[in-house]
Amino acid sequence: MNQKQDILEKLRAGVIAGDENIVRETAQEAIEKNVEPIEIVEKGLIPAIREVGEKFEKMEIFLTGMMMSADAMKAGMNVVLQKIPKDKIPKRGTVVAGTVKGDIHEIGKNILTALLTAAGFEVHDLGCDVPASAFVRKAEEVSADIIAASALMTTTLPSQKDILDYLNFAGKRNKYLVLVGGGPTTAEWAEEIGADGYAENAADGVKLTLKKLEERGKR
Repeated sequence: MNQKQDILEKLRAGVIAGDENIVRETAQEAIEKNVEPIEIVEKGLIPAIREVGEKFEKMEIFLTGMMMSADAMKAGMNVVLQKIPKDKIPKRGTVVAGTVKGDIHEIGKNILTALLTAAGFEVHDLGCDVPASAFVRKAEEVSADIIAASALMTTTLPSQKDILDYLNFAGKRNKYLVLVGGGPTTAEWAEEIGADGYAENAADGVKLTLKKLEERGKR
């Protein structure tokens, strides 16, 4: 194994182990040793988080492990993306994501944003307790393709509907795909409020995002 392959393998192992420090330091080491930043992302970080996502989907790792790996991958991305010209970063689309107003749960949303980033999306994470207007304002600001809204409590489900109502009232509903998710969310609820789709977990959320964008492109 040559030096570059050794560094990329170390990155992979660090992401899978969920070790932010190792991933951050190895990403910096890769840059210092002239490994192309795009290669660090495409051959090191992305394959690793995809592997973690597959393990999570197969229930081979727990949610805490997935979350740690997502944070480690983000740490590496933060180092590397500073070195890549924006026009060179592969981008499938732009997503504005957040947990809705009244809800402070972020685990599922954090995993989704990490996996979307790994899949080549530009992701703007608004955090938690986000009002409908903030989702739309950010989507307008970054020319988003998708708004992804998470709700982890039954009492905050109406806040997902608020986003659709806000878009309809502003005459902007057709500008964005709106996807919803979270523990109490169901496909029936998504249909009832007029969302474009629902995903049961983060891995399915990435698949749904890709599918909906492809369908939109064929219209």
